[in-house]
Amino acid sequence: MEKSTDAIALTMNSSEKLETICIFGTGDFGRSLGLKMLQCGYSIIFGSRNPQKCNLLPSGTELLSYSEAAQKSDIIIIAIHREHYHFLTELTEFLNGKILVDVSNNVRTNQYAESNAEYLAQLVPGVHVVKAFNTISAWALQSGALDASRQVFVCGNDSKAKQRVIAIVSSLGLTPLDQGPLKAAKEIENYPLQLFPMWKFPFYLSTALFIFFFFYGVIRDILYFYVSKKKDVTFSLAYSIPSHVCPIVALILLGLVYLPGIIAAILQLYRGTKYHQFPNWLDHWMLCRKQLGLISLGLACLHVLFIVSTPLRYIALWHFKNMTITQVALKKESPISTYRAWLNDSYLTLGVLGFFLFVLLGITSLPSVSNLVNWREFRFVQSKLGYLTLVLCTAHTLVYGWKGFFSPVILRWYLPSTYLIALTIPCTVLVIKCILILPCIDRTLNRIRQGWDRNSESSKPSLNRKTKI
Repeated sequence: MEKSTDAIALTMNSSEKLETICIFGTGDFGRSLGLKMLQCGYSIIFGSRNPQKCNLLPSGTELLSYSEAAQKSDIIIIAIHREHYHFLTELTEFLNGKILVDVSNNVRTNQYAESNAEYLAQLVPGVHVVKAFNTISAWALQSGALDASRQVFVCGNDSKAKQRVIAIVSSLGLTPLDQGPLKAAKEIENYPLQLFPMWKFPFYLSTALFIFFFFYGVIRDILYFYVSKKKDVTFSLAYSIPSHVCPIVALILLGLVYLPGIIAAILQLYRGTKYHQFPNWLDHWMLCRKQLGLISLGLACLHVLFIVSTPLRYIALWHFKNMTITQVALKKESPISTYRAWLNDSYLTLGVLGFFLFVLLGITSLPSVSNLVNWREFRFVQSKLGYLTLVLCTAHTLVYGWKGFFSPVILRWYLPSTYLIALTIPCTVLVIKCILILPCIDRTLNRIRQGWDRNSESSKPSLNRKTKI
């Protein structure tokens, strides 16, 4: 009875086995991909130039020479570098009519005139080359790709071969994306070599702003006192100036997150249609808004850390001790100022609320969170609460420097305060937004975004149109 049960189990397991796949290459990626396919029910055969020296392959796989392995399957995954493709010409008779899946990448973008996949197709005529799996790392395959990219770009000239590879990708729990013919392989091969492509503009912009305001602060807060009052405050370079620059750049970047949307709305109102393409610079700017917002949030977090650590500074402790000793010596207590108490409490409250909403915006921009909300909810958080965050942070800065903004004392060498400069973009954005939400303007803008075209003939009344009674 037990023997018959075991026989039935073996029969069921063998019936669940999928097709046999051959992998040329026993490196990290080849072994990881083979293990993943083995776990999904495929029979895996590895091809190697030295079958006797490979001892790290997953158990349950078979190891043969290249020529022997090529005869066992009609789908062969080429997990080797381009410079080692030359041996494939010796296997032309075994590879004819089979599917070769190229998973290779290059060291730098556009390293060769043609893609590796196209080169492989030229090198071994008579095969169907499909590009796939090059955007998935060995680590992602080993960890189940739960916390990594699951997208696999696939391209190839033979539709049947490409569909077979797409089916394999889907069976591994990955997401196949059909990119068309094999000429798309070059773009697919360049994709993994890109280093934060959408972060370049935000990073360069934030760095330029930080450097500008840092040296602006050096001129106003260090050189001015040294030249005019012969006072050495160079220690401000280490703490005071960076602690002032962080919130300034954060506020400007937050304003720049919403400024392109304002510009786009003005262009649509001016053109009277949404069917005209925006300028390339505006398109790129709008695509980088998330990155600008995240950098702004990072600088805001640094600002909070600077504020919390301010009482620990030597200069702050020195001022506190001197003030205390002076009051004790004079037996005099400083009177409380209700006006200053209101300003200070309002400044702190606005800052706390603004930072809370800022963090909320950052959390909802994460893919794992944004995927759990619908489009209306996401838009409410990023747009409505986003503008509320900008209002609170701008008000926080206004209250902080209210008395000094227009005072001639604050001007040093006729240079205005950095906080006054920082408010220029956020205040401009908020003022124009208030104009755009006026009912007469907002109604027209909504009609344009719903497809109404001011210049189309269909939107104008026709003189020859007859009215039906």
